[in-house]
Amino acid sequence: MATMIRLQRGGRKKRPFYSIVVLDGRKRRDGAFIEKLGYYDPCTEPEVVELNLDRVKAWTDLGAQVSPRVASIIKTAQIDPAVRAEAATAKKAAAEKAAAAKVAAEKKALADAKAAEEAAAAEAKAAEEGAAAETEEVKAATEEKADS
Repeated sequence: MATMIRLQRGGRKKRPFYSIVVLDGRKRRDGAFIEKLGYYDPCTEPEVVELNLDRVKAWTDLGAQVSPRVASIIKTAQIDPAVRAEAATAKKAAAEKAAAAKVAAEKKALADAKAAEEAAAAEAKAAEEGAAAETEEVKAATEEKADS
């Protein structure tokens, strides 16, 4: 029998929860399993991985194939949980910093746009006043010619 160690999906819609199980490779994903080795919850921060690494080793020694996703989960499970939590915290802090930088850039862009709009309005007003002054000079000149 070709045994595999793979994920078995549980949970509700858009909130997955996975059991890490050993089952016959020919069975369907959520079918009957031989042994449950642990679980994986990707919806929490940091991701929760509970895994019996001794049983995983025993099954792989017996020839069980490990799916690629379970292999990556096993690698993270072998890392100390405190280190994983610290990495998750650092990732979250970096995301918050990037969001803050984006907000600051948007505020600066709005301020620049407002300043450019005000400058254009002031320039238009100055041009309008200059045109009005020119028309008054032209009127005065035509009146002088008409009087002479």
